[in-house]
Amino acid sequence: MRIGELAAAGGTSTKALRFYEAQGLLPAPDRTPAGYRDYSPEALTRLDFIHRGQAAGLTLAQIRQVLEIRDGGQAPCAHVRDLLDQRLVDIEHQLRRLSALRETVTELREAAIPIHPESCGPDQVCRYV
Repeated sequence: MRIGELAAAGGTSTKALRFYEAQGLLPAPDRTPAGYRDYSPEALTRLDFIHRGQAAGLTLAQIRQVLEIRDGGQAPCAHVRDLLDQRLVDIEHQLRRLSALRETVTELREAAIPIHPESCGPDQVCRYV
């Protein structure tokens, strides 16, 4: 299938497909006699994996590693599980940081409820932040 057909079927752009090819995520496709890219049906499966990996928060480098393992003839399941385990740890850290941020912003907002502009000095923008 041509690049436009793959882009439409995969819900992406031709620019993204060229980028994925340049990054080694999609193998270079065959070319038609006229020089057009001619992707195999497997390219759509690979593109779907790339999108699912991105949705899970994996980096393109991590996705490339998984694809390289698969291309090497091995099942990448254990590697994917390890990546997802690390991703969960990262998400838990983010959630803790966001929770702390919410507490800080809530405290600042509560302190700002009684508005007293006269309490701000001329060299202050706002005493609440």
